[in-house]
Amino acid sequence: MRILYLLLVALFMVVQGVAGKHFFPRPIDTCYTRNGLCIPGICRHPYYWIGTCHNGDSCCRKYVEI
Repeated sequence: MRILYLLLVALFMVVQGVAGKHFFPRPIDTCYTRNGLCIPGICRHPYYWIGTCHNGDSCCRKYVEI
């Protein structure tokens, strides 16, 4: 009978550990990985267009002068 209590505790610990994990990973936001900003509409100066964001906005990046 004591082993049932130990198994119950072990099951509880496993469930607690899994509760914070995501089963489906979030998609990687490619705009932020390319150091861009999601801007509604078109990109204006000093930004230039590098792609499209997940919600349809323009992915813009700032000009860098060397």
